[in-house]
Amino acid sequence: MGRCDEATSFLRRSPPVRLGPFVLRHFPILLLFLAIIPALATDRPNILWLVSEDNNPFLGCYGDPMAHTPTLDKLAKEGVLYERCFAWPVCAPSRFTLITGMYPTTCGDAEHMRAQGKIPSWLHGFPTLLRAAGYFTSNNAKTDYNSPISIKEAWTEQGNNAHWRLRPNADQPFFSVFNHEVTHESCLFPEKELPLDFPPTDPAKVRIPAYQPDTPEIRADWARYYNHMTVLDEQLAAKLKALADDGLADNTIVFYYADNGGVLPRSKRFLEQSGTHVPLIIYFPPKWQRLAPAPPGARIKDPVSFVDFSATVLSLAGVKIPDYMQGHAFAGAAKAAPNKFMHITRDRMDERYDMMRSVADSRWLYVHNYRPDLPYVQPLAYMFRARGYQSWARVAAEGGLTRATAQFWGAKPTEELYDMDNDPDSIHNLAADPAQRETLERMRAELKRRVIENVDNGFIPEGSPLEGYDASRQPGAFPIERVYTVATAASERNPGNLPSFIEALDDSSEPVRWWAAQGCAMLAEKASAAAPTLRQHLNDQSGAVQVAAAEALAYLGQTDDALRTLERQLQNTNMPYYALQAGNVLDRLGNTARPSLPVMKQVAGKLGNVTNASSAPYYLRQILANAINVLEGKTPPLVYPTVKQD
Repeated sequence: MGRCDEATSFLRRSPPVRLGPFVLRHFPILLLFLAIIPALATDRPNILWLVSEDNNPFLGCYGDPMAHTPTLDKLAKEGVLYERCFAWPVCAPSRFTLITGMYPTTCGDAEHMRAQGKIPSWLHGFPTLLRAAGYFTSNNAKTDYNSPISIKEAWTEQGNNAHWRLRPNADQPFFSVFNHEVTHESCLFPEKELPLDFPPTDPAKVRIPAYQPDTPEIRADWARYYNHMTVLDEQLAAKLKALADDGLADNTIVFYYADNGGVLPRSKRFLEQSGTHVPLIIYFPPKWQRLAPAPPGARIKDPVSFVDFSATVLSLAGVKIPDYMQGHAFAGAAKAAPNKFMHITRDRMDERYDMMRSVADSRWLYVHNYRPDLPYVQPLAYMFRARGYQSWARVAAEGGLTRATAQFWGAKPTEELYDMDNDPDSIHNLAADPAQRETLERMRAELKRRVIENVDNGFIPEGSPLEGYDASRQPGAFPIERVYTVATAASERNPGNLPSFIEALDDSSEPVRWWAAQGCAMLAEKASAAAPTLRQHLNDQSGAVQVAAAEALAYLGQTDDALRTLERQLQNTNMPYYALQAGNVLDRLGNTARPSLPVMKQVAGKLGNVTNASSAPYYLRQILANAINVLEGKTPPLVYPTVKQD
């Protein structure tokens, strides 16, 4: 054991790693002590993360003929390329997973977009462990960790100027992250393209996937995105040149990956490959080739996901991996056996609720939609700033959708199963194919195992006191197996399950009652036998159950009481997420909610000064704006398919 290991072994016991009061109080002194130990740099690689935002593997090395990405193609040729790397479909839950090595669903409400997951007191960002082992850590500049992870503990330097060059000792190993926003979703919003120093992509030459309508706007967005990928490649070339100029290339392991799937329609925010499949390339210089999982130029098909990244970096750095981490190292001295399955989740996106869970192996992708009654594409304000989505809505309103382009515009099936080898666009749903029954059942079983093992907080209504790592694991607090059974039955939309929903409405557990009420709502008019019980729960002790019961009753024509309940929750400023759930239901009800228009306008007026764009009140204002504008005829509602026969 070297001096570095001896000096830091007390910080690397697990599981879990708990930095006690003494350690935390003297953390800066300890770090200074470690930083000046001469032996630190003798056997530790530098590790560099080059991160792009919101893009799929639109790279030449992944076989995309339209891509012009010579830097990344060269990096792949000299490094290792992962063919099956999966991210969460939006940045905040993805970044929670990256920084913790845990699934966001373990620490509700970190699974939702822009939330504050309730984490256990012992959980720290993994760069904290690197710092304790003597590393200089820098992050330039995005955090967005969806939780109160201590940024000060994790990063020696954080911000737009953070850089490996700021380390006080040139011999100190570093872990540095650089985020590149040139490919972010917002790049499709402006009408004016970036100034380019190369010929722009010809929109006529791009390939439009079968699930997207072939509109001028979508073609223009595809072309623009390829342009931005080329600019990204140039930016990454500059970073790698700086590394070489500093004489560090021979001692630095370089990761390149994207933080979530792409932003062209039906990608970011969705669990098909277009939303979760991201590039991952890792370059190991000759000095550190022994830590690589394969020789230069190799392509690895075993699935990996963001939950594995923190364990992998710790493995490369020679730092003990805490037992609480749920991922596995796929490189380095602590490399584990290949993953058999990956698990990715989708929950609330900004102001819009939905819930999906997926399982992937090296070939198959399984998606379970827990609210299949909700359309794939809801009028999410930020997403609809893109011209591609606007044009898809126009084609739908004109009745011009084909069978293929209508598939991902309307309501969802309960289950989806795709062959990733033969169907990379995820358009042939094989869930009902008898030939794939065994595969389907295997994926279902794996999903259930992971949901229960994680104590998946996404099955708890957002805003519930049961959310969070500690609260959800209190004995008897959250009966996850019973909740999973009711939620899965609800998603099936089978009237035969109605008697079990009526019984479950009187369960002592809030999540059980909530899913039973949602099951009735998804059955709509077929849930009439549940009406008397649903009415009793308009005064349930849980606001979330009240909202779900009101939605179910509204579909049964009992609108007066339903709307009064929704209005009451909408004005419940003490429970902003239950108010947001009520706003979602009122927006879904459309013209049925017209009697509540004055209350909606009153609440929206009070929210007019909210500036925090990551808060429940802001999202409530967004959804109320859409509901009000549709009811007042200022915004046309989205039209869901009338399918034209091919």
